[in-house]
Amino acid sequence: MKIIIGSDHAGWALKKEIFPLLENLGIEYKDVGTNGSESVDYPDYAKPVAEQVSAGDYDLGILICGTGIGMSMTANKVPGIRCALANDVFSAEMSRLHNQANVLAIGERVIGPGLAKAIVEKWVSTEFEGGRHANRVEKVMETEQ
Repeated sequence: MKIIIGSDHAGWALKKEIFPLLENLGIEYKDVGTNGSESVDYPDYAKPVAEQVSAGDYDLGILICGTGIGMSMTANKVPGIRCALANDVFSAEMSRLHNQANVLAIGERVIGPGLAKAIVEKWVSTEFEGGRHANRVEKVMETEQ
């Protein structure tokens, strides 16, 4: 599994907490920035993550900002992306199991490092259930046309 991860200044500290988790899980990842607390614009980081997941260069993407809202809104503008904002483990799990989310957005100002790690671990380890959910995901993707 290959993951691409990005954050703005409000998600930078939490992003650094996620790297060791991905390494411990044996997941290859690429960080597209930002790399500090200086104010930046979240679309500049959400867009390349979403585009590279959509292109198939990466299996999944993770986006972190203050709330996760701006990142998820931006990512979901990219065709082929199903970005889920998850502030709890159950929502993260269901986003993969039932919605086949391929990008996860979380908010540093909303959740702490412990919960963030639990969310990411559950999210990356959950596979799409398919079945009746496949038709629903297909209908969601048809809205792009």
